[in-house]
Amino acid sequence: MLQDGLLRGRRILITGGGTGLGLAMADRFAALGAQLVLSGRRAEVLAAARDGLVARHGASVQTLTCDVRDAAAVEAMFDAAWQQGPLDVLVNNAAATFIAQTERLSARAADAILGPTLHGALYCTLQAGRRWIDGGRPGVVLSILSTSTRTGRAFTVPSAMAKSGLLAMTRSLAVEWGPHGIRSVAIAPGPFPTAGAGQALDPTAGRAFANVAPSAGAAAPYPANPLGRVGRPPELAELAAFLVSDSAAYINGEMIAIDGGQHLRTSGAEDLLGWGPDDWARARAGRGG
Repeated sequence: MLQDGLLRGRRILITGGGTGLGLAMADRFAALGAQLVLSGRRAEVLAAARDGLVARHGASVQTLTCDVRDAAAVEAMFDAAWQQGPLDVLVNNAAATFIAQTERLSARAADAILGPTLHGALYCTLQAGRRWIDGGRPGVVLSILSTSTRTGRAFTVPSAMAKSGLLAMTRSLAVEWGPHGIRSVAIAPGPFPTAGAGQALDPTAGRAFANVAPSAGAAAPYPANPLGRVGRPPELAELAAFLVSDSAAYINGEMIAIDGGQHLRTSGAEDLLGWGPDDWARARAGRGG
């Protein structure tokens, strides 16, 4: 849909950019001419992502290892990114989630989700916004959220809370930072199976994404969805590229759902209400306790 060179000259930092939807966005951004900064916790994963992007697109790719839960580490990451040139776009993509009975969550388990998903995105946004405003530069913050911001979602309460908090941030900064030329936008994906999401949301292998495996391809059938299938990562990447480009220059403070209309039908977690103790025991075992 988008014209060649649409993102030429833009420097875009993607947290969680080495795998899954983060890598899918990086691939599309690179194809459209962007310079990339990929952030994540595993250097080897980032290196593999960089090598692939360079091979496919001849892209300029900087990789920076960072645990976004650590505010000091985030500041150091932005310092390192800025040394090679100012950023134009921040994509808050890093997140964590897993299914659990909410009353059985420990504080540590809740923090494992809130840390990267809410605090990490906030830390990154503050670092980018501060530098843009101090330097008199425009910018774009794109946050990858969830349709749980509209529906809530049983059994993933910390994630739903975190994503809803980021939606509030998106809307608030649209007003506060808009006068500085900084846009804040968001995407709420529906079912886009990845290896990480499949393990976190369906550790028993066969419930949340019934008969949908990452290896099956992104067009795999998914009867729970009104369109009868799961999302294709390039579809989300295309929307992300549009939103961070000048083609969307008058879109600010908005979240766009890309889920085939599924959030209009269900939040996607009600089938877990029928789980028994054995199901939950297998789920806990599947995520390591």
